[in-house]
Amino acid sequence: MAYIDYYKILGVDKSATQDDIKKAYRKLARKLHPDLNPGDKEAEKKFKELNEANEVLSNPENRAKYDKYGENWKHGEEYEKAQQQQREYQQQNYGGSGFSGADFGEGEDFSDFFQSMFGGAGGGFGRSSRGSSSGKFKGQDVHAELNLNLKDAAQTHPQTFEINGKKVRITIPAGVYDGQQIKLKGYGSPGFNGGPNGDLYITFNIPVDPNFERIGDDLKTKVSIDLYTAVLGGDVKVNTLDGSVNLKVKPESQNGTTVRLKGKGFPVYKKEGQAGDLFVTYEVKLPTNLTDKQKELFEQLKNS
Repeated sequence: MAYIDYYKILGVDKSATQDDIKKAYRKLARKLHPDLNPGDKEAEKKFKELNEANEVLSNPENRAKYDKYGENWKHGEEYEKAQQQQREYQQQNYGGSGFSGADFGEGEDFSDFFQSMFGGAGGGFGRSSRGSSSGKFKGQDVHAELNLNLKDAAQTHPQTFEINGKKVRITIPAGVYDGQQIKLKGYGSPGFNGGPNGDLYITFNIPVDPNFERIGDDLKTKVSIDLYTAVLGGDVKVNTLDGSVNLKVKPESQNGTTVRLKGKGFPVYKKEGQAGDLFVTYEVKLPTNLTDKQKELFEQLKNS
């Protein structure tokens, strides 16, 4: 796991007070919020990192673990238990001499230990000569990606897939967004020495749609209208995520004019019956292959 400096993300130093952390988070959250940076993937990524950093550092207990164990802070308690059990094992079998296993100096890297304990390479660590278990440890968390097209992401629907030899069936709520992550407790790797299974983290991957641009819960699309409809007005068919609708074009509509269809955008996540708006931009197409008579009429119009 790559180390993430939560203090750096928030722009504070390690001596920052809880009030300093709260102020820094609020300031950056206003700046990086997706609603203020529509379509900006980098801002969206930073906003997620900011929330993660605040979640850890705003909690004094989690902050203390993070300061001590870095990216492995979630396994701090398991590490300390394993350390104590290893010492007891050494004392019982070797009178306190020999390999001390889990003793690290201040500031040293715990990554090898955590990789062996929580990365699935536990082996026979900490077993006594009678073969009893030295401790129970949670299995490794598993991360997976699930690809959805925009239309699927706009509908609540079941999805079945296989992970670690087990079939998992979940219901995906309408309104999920690209990069959103959900956790399925206990669907990760098996635990160590009878410990609980790890968790499964699923990240949704929603590629760019050729017809709609998503901005939060709103959608943007384009529709072609001919010159005569733009000048005189008329009806045009517009595709939405749940079918097509007839849109009345006002006379003398200009190329690039944008109109709003309220409630025809993307469903709001976990808010049944609510949806954003669909913004439709007109693209006026000029006529081609005009006859001489048609050109003459345009000349008359030009000179009128």
